[in-house]
Order: sequence, then C-alpha cells, then structure tokens
Amino acid sequence: MDLSLRTDEIQPSLQRFASDTPPSLSVVVPLYNEEEVIEVFHHRLAAVMDAAGWTWEVVYVDDGSRDGSAAALRALQQRAPNAAVVRLSRNFGKEAAMTAGLDHAQATEAVIVIDIDLQDPPEVIPDLLAGWQRGFDVVYAQRRSRAGEGWLKKATAHAFYRVMARIGGPVQLPADVGDFRLMSRRAVDALLRLRERHRFMKGLFAWVGFPSLAVPYDRAARAAGRTKWNYARLLDLSIEGITSFTTVPLRIATWLGLGTALVALIYGVRVVLMALLYGDPVPGYPSLMTVVLLLGSVQLMTLGVIGEYLGRIFNETKQRPLYVVSEHAPSAQAELPDALL
Repeated sequence: MDLSLRTDEIQPSLQRFASDTPPSLSVVVPLYNEEEVIEVFHHRLAAVMDAAGWTWEVVYVDDGSRDGSAAALRALQQRAPNAAVVRLSRNFGKEAAMTAGLDHAQATEAVIVIDIDLQDPPEVIPDLLAGWQRGFDVVYAQRRSRAGEGWLKKATAHAFYRVMARIGGPVQLPADVGDFRLMSRRAVDALLRLRERHRFMKGLFAWVGFPSLAVPYDRAARAAGRTKWNYARLLDLSIEGITSFTTVPLRIATWLGLGTALVALIYGVRVVLMALLYGDPVPGYPSLMTVVLLLGSVQLMTLGVIGEYLGRIFNETKQRPLYVVSEHAPSAQAELPDALL
C-alpha cells in the first residue's frame, strides 16, 4: 500500500513529540504571493512575541506562491531560527493552507492563526494571550472597523454573517470574525480531527466549541500587494460556508416546490371551473409562457441546490489528501531526530 500521500498528514503528529524543547506557542501564517510584506510582518510579529515572554515559533505556509515568496521565506529562516516553512506543491487555497499550518504547529500550549497582510495587526496578540490566560480555549479577534475596504464588501460581509447567524443551526458563527484567533492545544487537536475536504474554517472553529472570548480590534488596511479575494471567490466561500454547516437551502427548495405545487393546483382548479362554467376557450400565450417559465426556473434552482450538496458528497468520497507538501523546513526548536525522518 502506498502511504506517501498520507505521510504529510501523519508527520506533524510525530514531530509534535520529537523535540526535547517544543515551543509553548505557534503562530500559523498562510500566504500566497506575499513577497512584499514578509519582512515587515515578521519584524512586527517577532517584536510582539518576544515581549510576550513565551517560547514560540512561527509556521509560514506558502500556498504555491508564484512570486519570490519561497526565496524570501528561505532567506528569512536563515536569520530566524524559530521560523518554520511549509511549502505546498501547488495552490490548494487558504483553508487547506491553514490546515497544513495547524498540522505542523509544534506548540504545547496554544496556536495563533493570523494573516500576513497586516490587516490583522500582530499587536493584538497580547490581548488574545490575556484572554487565553483567563481560561478561554478560543480567543477570537472581532472586527470593530474595517479600514481599506469598500462599502460593497462591508455590506456583503455584514449580510453573510447575519444570514449564517439565522440559518447556522447549532453552529453559531460569531459576527465580524475572521481567522485571526488563538486556540488552546486541546482545541487545535479537536479541530485537526475534522478532515473533511470542503473546509470552511470559520465554521469549523465554531463547531469544535470550547469556552470562547471575543477581543474587539480595528482592522487595518493591507500593508502591501493586492488582495487575492475577489467577489467571485468570496461568493464561493459564502456558498461553501452555508452548504457545509446547514441543510436549510434544501429545506427552502422543498418548501418552494410545495408552494409552487400549491399555486399550480389552485390555478388548475380555476381553469377547470372556468371551462365548466364558461366553456373551453384557448388559453392565452402570455399566461402559458409565464407558468412554463416559473415552473422551469423553480425546478432548475432546486436541482442546483441539490447539485451543490451532491458535489460535496462526491468530493468527500474520493478521500483525497487536503494538501501535498513539497518542502518542509521546521524551526530550530522543532527539528526531528534523524531516526524519525
């Protein structure tokens, strides 16, 4: 049996126990084409983490970048022994890259997830640590304001979180919360047991539960480069989030079908009565086309909703790995003994 594809998911668990002095904290940083901001981000992160007084490492996950990010990370690691680099074989998406970082995080106490574009300021991390030290397993940063974003993006984000709050069922997604958060080791271990292929990490964070605390902060503008999240990708992520954690769209399709059937029945009774009372005139073309288009659109929309869920079942049954690692350079505190390589 070929176990090569499974090695990337098994190796992190081996590494977690391999080091004599594993770090207390790990910072997971997924990135894609962020060459311009790597140095600035690491400088600010190191200043904050060194002042916190814990042993720490940072795990940079290069999600198949096509610019000079890989070379910049290698150069950074030469100067920063507590930096680990995980390079994926291609672009698997932020959710998979984040999972890869969590898999390779060596922390014994807690893991922090943060974006590299500095919209989530590393200077908020001490507040997350303070909440964790109060006994909360999950401390998430909640956006109080969103600098550098247009009104349309703010409005759609606001609408998405409110929709999820209404249809999310038992999984309550906190409003205005991204991926920037701290999780205790036990919360991370629980999260890593969820290996589903369609990953909506904000929902998975909420699904595992544990005592949680919100820390409000002001989101800054992007430090450099351009966002990789256009409206099409944000729409895909929204559909992913809705279909991953609720069957409400299927229920809406069912009720819509029943409602349409009821209207069609009432209309059919009316046609029969009109024929019995006034004869059987030829129906008009406009009314016929209206009924045909209405029923056809409802059927196609319902099939589309069913197709979204069916496609997810199809992808889950293939059991492909979440990601493939092409290069892994652990931090100096987390290097494996030769016997385990």
